[in-house]
Amino acid sequence: MTSPRPAVGAWYQNLEGDILKVVALDDEELTVEIQYYDGSIEEYDLDTWEELELLPAEAPEDWAGSLDLTSEDYGVDLDHPAGDNHTNPLDDFDLE
Repeated sequence: MTSPRPAVGAWYQNLEGDILKVVALDDEELTVEIQYYDGSIEEYDLDTWEELELLPAEAPEDWAGSLDLTSEDYGVDLDHPAGDNHTNPLDDFDLE
């Protein structure tokens, strides 16, 4: 079995069940840079890529996990959505 041709932005799963995403291809050096869902990054030459036995995969439901984002990155509490606290900025205008 050979791995599918790598494509930047595509998700794959290895035989151990690890999810990874191709984040870069270097056509001159013939390398593929990947990022695992846990955020770790590795680089493979194309020959090694072919030996990895990867299958195409869907992006994880919580794909931001690989980016290691926290609520501080957004400046909001991601654990508590805005709910009814949302206001419409157009309410501040007198349209009559």
